[in-house]
Amino acid sequence: MGKTIHTEAVELLFDAISTLKTKEEYYAFFEDVCTVNEVLSIAQRIEVAKKLGEGKTYLEVTNDTGASTATISRVNRMLNNGTNGLKIALERLEEE
Repeated sequence: MGKTIHTEAVELLFDAISTLKTKEEYYAFFEDVCTVNEVLSIAQRIEVAKKLGEGKTYLEVTNDTGASTATISRVNRMLNNGTNGLKIALERLEEE
C-alpha cells in the first residue's frame, strides 16, 4: 500500500492551519513552512482545477495559467477520480 496523509503530523498541520484567522496569517504561515515554489505549485493546481471546471480546454488552461499539460492532466485525473476535496472547496468559493 502507498503512502497516506493520515498521520499525526498531518493532523497537527491541519490543526495549525485551522487556527489562522486572516489572509496575512495564512501568508506568514505558508511562507514559514513552504518554499515559494511549493505554494505557487499548489495555487496553480487549484487555478487549473477552477479553469477545468469552467469547461476550458487544456490549451486554454495552459495559456491562462502557464501549467504544463502534464500538470493539467494530473489535476483532471484528481478531479475525476479523487476524493472530491478540491471540488468541495471550489464549490464553496463559488457560493461566496
